[in-house]
This record gives sequence, C-alpha cells and structure tokens, in this order.
Amino acid sequence: MTTNAIRNDLTIDKTSDTQYPIADLIKQRWSPLAFADRLVEPEKLCSVLEAAKWAASSYNEQPWSFIIATKDNQAEFARLLSCLAEGNQEWAKNAPVLMLSVAKLYFQRNGTENRHAFHDVGAAAANLAIQATALGLLIHQMAGFDVPKARELYNIPEGYDPVAAIALGYLGDPETLSERLQQREFAPRTRKPLEEFVFSTTWNQASSLVKNR
Repeated sequence: MTTNAIRNDLTIDKTSDTQYPIADLIKQRWSPLAFADRLVEPEKLCSVLEAAKWAASSYNEQPWSFIIATKDNQAEFARLLSCLAEGNQEWAKNAPVLMLSVAKLYFQRNGTENRHAFHDVGAAAANLAIQATALGLLIHQMAGFDVPKARELYNIPEGYDPVAAIALGYLGDPETLSERLQQREFAPRTRKPLEEFVFSTTWNQASSLVKNR
C-alpha cells in the first residue's frame, strides 16, 4: 500500500518523518479527507473490528461499542452522517463507512465508575486504525459531531457516552475536495518533539532520556 496522495504532477508523501525508528504501519497511518467511491469488503471491515476487539482495557472490561453505517444502506448512512458537524459532512459523505465509537462508563464487575473508559475506547480505535492501514484502508476520526443527537437517534442509554465519529475507506482523489480542504489534505504532518511531552523529576521537565538528543 502507498499513502502518497497524487494531484497531477504533485506528490505528497504522508509517511511520518520520525525522530526515532517506528513500525512502518504506524508511519503510514494518517487521516485523509478524500475517500474513493469504493465499498469496503465486509471481511475487511470485520477484520478492523476484530483488531479493535483485541485492544487492552482496564480489568478487561472492553468498554467499547461501535455503531456502523455503510453506503450500501443509504438510509442508515444518511442517518449517521446527519450526526456529524456540517464541516465534517462536507467530506465524510464520500466515505463508504461511517462509525460512532461509544464508551461504557461503569465497570460491569461492580458498577463503579470506569475513569479509563475513554482511554480504552481510544486504544481500540488505534488498533482499528493500524489494522485498516495494513489492509490498504484509512480512517479519519472526528470530534465534530452532535453527541445529544447521536444519543437520541441510536437510543444510547445512560451510562454510555459517544466518543468519536470515524470515516473509513480507500484513499480517494484529493481533486474531489474543495480548495480549502485540499489545503488541509496536502499540508505537511507535524508532531511535537518528545522533549515537549516526556517528563521526569517534575511536571514539564523534559526527561534526560529525550533531552538534547
């Protein structure tokens, strides 16, 4: 699989430029806005969900659920799409798969609050993203969606919270995007250096492990 996006004679390489070596699948994962008009094979969709299933979680509670809509069911797809913020609908409408991740906020084992639920749902989504990359797919996770609307449309009960919206599919042609979205699609990927978030001794004190290396 290649994660290069091509526009005429311009090639944008989205592979991560890392400070230290990391696995290729992690380097290749990114969040596109342009998705191809191509359905995702059911076995591949089940494979990425299987990967999510095997994420680590506190007490193995597995507090994640995923609500899925695919474009071969236009009514269900439109229903989930309607939950997204208008700016996300603009491009996510072209993805063949939409999802909502949902966190169970309490432990089944004793009914107490699970303050790690969002963390664990994020871990499941990360597994999903890496497996998608391995299969030639890409995902784009979104904070921009209407939580109360999603809760109402899908009868999500008390004790559960929608976490993120997810678009999934094959990489598409960025020419299909508006000029504004193309600027985002072709923008270089950036990350903070390790020195800004790896601490020791006290808060905001860069660890000697990563400082000045």
